[in-house]
Amino acid sequence: MSSADPAALPNSPHARDKTYALHPYTNARAHERRGPTVIESGKGIYVRDDQGNEYIEGLAGLWSVAVGFGEERLVEAAAAQMRRLPYYHSFSHKANNPAIDLAEKIASLAPAGLNRVFFANSGSEANDTVVKLLWYFNNARGRPQKKKIISRIRGYHGITVASGSMTGLPWNHRDFDLPLPNFLHTACPHHYRHAWEGESEEEFASRLAGQLEQLILAEGPETIAAFIGEPVMGAGGVLVPPRTYWQKVQAVCRKYDILIIADEVITGFGRTGRMFGCELFDIKPDMLVLSKQITSSYLPLSAIVISDELYAGIADNSDRLGNFGHGFTTSGHPVATAVALENIRIIEEDGLVANAAAMGERLQAGLGELRGHPMVGEVRGVGLIAAVELVADPATKRAFDPLGKVGAAFFERGHGHGLIVRAVQDSIALCPPLIINAEQVDEVLKRFRLTLDDTYTWSRENFA
Repeated sequence: MSSADPAALPNSPHARDKTYALHPYTNARAHERRGPTVIESGKGIYVRDDQGNEYIEGLAGLWSVAVGFGEERLVEAAAAQMRRLPYYHSFSHKANNPAIDLAEKIASLAPAGLNRVFFANSGSEANDTVVKLLWYFNNARGRPQKKKIISRIRGYHGITVASGSMTGLPWNHRDFDLPLPNFLHTACPHHYRHAWEGESEEEFASRLAGQLEQLILAEGPETIAAFIGEPVMGAGGVLVPPRTYWQKVQAVCRKYDILIIADEVITGFGRTGRMFGCELFDIKPDMLVLSKQITSSYLPLSAIVISDELYAGIADNSDRLGNFGHGFTTSGHPVATAVALENIRIIEEDGLVANAAAMGERLQAGLGELRGHPMVGEVRGVGLIAAVELVADPATKRAFDPLGKVGAAFFERGHGHGLIVRAVQDSIALCPPLIINAEQVDEVLKRFRLTLDDTYTWSRENFA
């Protein structure tokens, strides 16, 4: 970095960020050496940094900007609500109109039987609340031992102490003393990596359902409260479930009176080409967890939608105790809920769910053409969410060693081609805004191919 580079100036945003900020999901010492990429503006599917470089935001921020950057309708919705009522709480019978309207709207969109909505501020807070609701409900039902929760290896459900325990990724557990007791993990439903030789998707799904049942029986069905899963596993590497998986897992859970929690923090509001991933995979949840695309992440908001049965148990217990002792200062924040309402209107009025399905087909087909590339192992995805797994040998599926180094190289080289992606170890994830058009999908594919070829050249020099 030259002395003329503004990033080298002592009072630059780059220098001050390195001095004062601790970044999530970042190697802090590496950040001190590298410094930040400071994003200053965004419009549509593009963002621009403070050095004038423009990028296609191929991950929609963090799986979340459905309507694109710089959507004036959301800005206006926020400003209007700020002027009217910038904040109020939901404690002690208080309410505000945007939160009421949004709860009603979500209930009208949610799977059948889910009619009550609790608002929080992030997916992590929402899933933390899920745990507490399950414990509260089972205590109310006189089942104090029914508290364990099963999630999947490589599943992602957040980073609070409880939601981080449900998450099944090692870096969210190491040295955080997680997972806590009573949080269990069953097998990862990734056919490419974990199926036996010659095992079909249906056979693989049956084997995983059998393993889940064995875990339940070993722990005692009377101790298991719920199974939580993402319809498509996002942060674990965009893992699409094998055929019949969700039907078989649900059958096991229903057999043993175990509730089903659908974590749609990433897949909700159109990402899979359906309003919710539950529709695509015929999941019938007892709770639905939403965030990210609920406001296109313009403001923090999440929602838990619960079944009538769960609500009845929770409401009765609050009456018995005299209070429901849970909530957040900004639960049902009027500005966030106003923005969410306008965001959902845009998704519906502009046909973004259908656009995600159509543009998703184009994206998946274009990525599929990369099969046969000497570094591409698997191409997977559904709708406007996809991943390409990079491997040392496609014929044997042999991974690079160390795992993650090639993915990090791709991530950095993508910036050079004006493309922001997410590297999950050596799987490269794409999840562009739902507003993307055909020409822009083709441009994403072009930049992805260029980055892939650059990374392949680099890998041959570094993994000879």
